[in-house]
Amino acid sequence: MAVEINSKIVAYSVKKTIPEPPPMPDEDPLTVRIPSRPEGTLEAVSEKISYVGAEGRRKVYLLVSFMPVEGVINGKRVVIERPVEFFFPSGQLSSEHQWITATMRSLSLAARGGYVTQAVADLRKVAWDKGLVRCGMNRWGKPMFHDSEVAAIAWSIQQILYRRGFLDIDGHQVPVDELVRRHAHRMTHGHPWQPPAHEEAAPKGAPAPTATEASVSVGHCPECRSELVMMDGCPTCTGCGWSKCG
Repeated sequence: MAVEINSKIVAYSVKKTIPEPPPMPDEDPLTVRIPSRPEGTLEAVSEKISYVGAEGRRKVYLLVSFMPVEGVINGKRVVIERPVEFFFPSGQLSSEHQWITATMRSLSLAARGGYVTQAVADLRKVAWDKGLVRCGMNRWGKPMFHDSEVAAIAWSIQQILYRRGFLDIDGHQVPVDELVRRHAHRMTHGHPWQPPAHEEAAPKGAPAPTATEASVSVGHCPECRSELVMMDGCPTCTGCGWSKCG
């Protein structure tokens, strides 16, 4: 349809297409660096850790603080929950255990730096010359034995982070997509993620060593620290059924 223009045209402009804004660059919320502990109140978990070592039974209290951390995944802004501070209340340890306070400060720095999972896993490898330390129970209901007090406390920290949904039952990092889903679930339903009941139970079909096999110990199980015996040519755990041959 033609349109007649009777007035004088004094100016005109061509309508321009507004370009779409560029996508936001990805920023992994697991590795976003947090410069310092935020001011104000943080949600925290308090845990009593009990272990038995060369100096008898000890009990200590540990606080782990968490906060939501934002990031960008595939151009979409997401939020997860991360641990940001590990704290031992003062007055519960003797002066010879200053290393615990120092270690907690280092773990807090690692948490805010985005590598707490690796830091805690490394602490589990620390050994000493005072014998094994008993602390906690594994998924098969067997007592856990650790190579040092440091390793025992590190294992306890992994259990706290597992129950919070940050690590899996073996102490490995939960993928960021799953962390996003768990945080969204908490915001929607008002309660945190809970470990599935079947993860706490002993796996069905785990091989149980028989009494007819050789009973000479050939080491300790990496899973539950029970004794290993030779079965069909493979070191096999008498406690949980772990086998070096799979």
